[in-house]
Amino acid sequence: MNSSMNSAINAEALIQLEQRLTEEARPFAVTTVIRALPPTSTWVGAQAVVENDGTLHGWIGGGCSRAIVVQAAQESMRSGQPKLIRISNSEIAPESGVEHHAMPCASNGTIELFIQPSVPAPAVLILGSTPAALEACVLAQRMGLRVHAAASVTEPFAPLGIPRVIQGFDADALRLLRPQLILVATQGDSDEEALEAALRTSAAAVLLIASQRKSDQLRDTMRARGITEERLAALHAPAGPRIHARTPQEIALGAVAGLVMLRRMLEQAAADTPDQHAAGADVLPVLPAVPPCESMASVEPPARYVNPVCGMSIDIASAKHVVEAGGQRVYFCCDSCKLEFERAPDKYLAIVEDRRQREVV
Repeated sequence: MNSSMNSAINAEALIQLEQRLTEEARPFAVTTVIRALPPTSTWVGAQAVVENDGTLHGWIGGGCSRAIVVQAAQESMRSGQPKLIRISNSEIAPESGVEHHAMPCASNGTIELFIQPSVPAPAVLILGSTPAALEACVLAQRMGLRVHAAASVTEPFAPLGIPRVIQGFDADALRLLRPQLILVATQGDSDEEALEAALRTSAAAVLLIASQRKSDQLRDTMRARGITEERLAALHAPAGPRIHARTPQEIALGAVAGLVMLRRMLEQAAADTPDQHAAGADVLPVLPAVPPCESMASVEPPARYVNPVCGMSIDIASAKHVVEAGGQRVYFCCDSCKLEFERAPDKYLAIVEDRRQREVV
């Protein structure tokens, strides 16, 4: 009776611990004894919670099996896959899916345990309040990612259920969120400030929604602002795989597909290098580039205008940066492109004319 009462108390405490670790986005594994043959000090249904650092809470048997269970739980957390383990010296035929360990105790009892890991999804930070950024927030949450956001204007995020939204692009504030992946979807609204802040975090990858030309220009700007080549290696631009995106929804879909791919790459890297990632997610690998989206200049419908400086498609109705030159209106995604145009208007007007001639043909 006392054993039953202690078990109930322990079970309640373990549930509270699981809730706290989940809220804190910390990995853990629940281990449950599903078979116990005497002599053994545990019983069927006994449970323990193993934290990422190997701390064990609860009871799954004596010290003989503890080290084996902790190691198996940590391996399960790294792989994200459940485990079924048997600790025994008995002559038992091997079973598919059951990981066998020798019982180190002289008593030679048998214990079988099921280990279920709980690994938090990567923290994803989305920068910008553009239609593509807002759509990416929705899609990323549906993919099970932990989404935070930062933007110059935060009101549009109110109905999206984002747990943390930061005003502006302060690098110190962004670092406090410890994002593993960042998507820059500002698309002309403070691109340089947002991208610099993103690259000054330790995120494993920074995805940028932009054309190839605009991406190259921003890379040069980042170098001028003191961003190292090591951090620029984390920049994935343009963002996501090629899906011939046209609308903000489609652009967001491609970018979130890139986030999903990079998430799985992070998980694989953690499984392949357990010693590096055993302490948590502070040390993140630089992830190789995924196939980029094509320049939106090649697929946008004629109703939109292609920025001659960076190749980004502009919604004429909402364009903030416009110049009258050569008897026509030239539209830009951001002020830096407008300034670049004004430094060499003939060069970029020639690009506009060449594109017009190709469209006619």
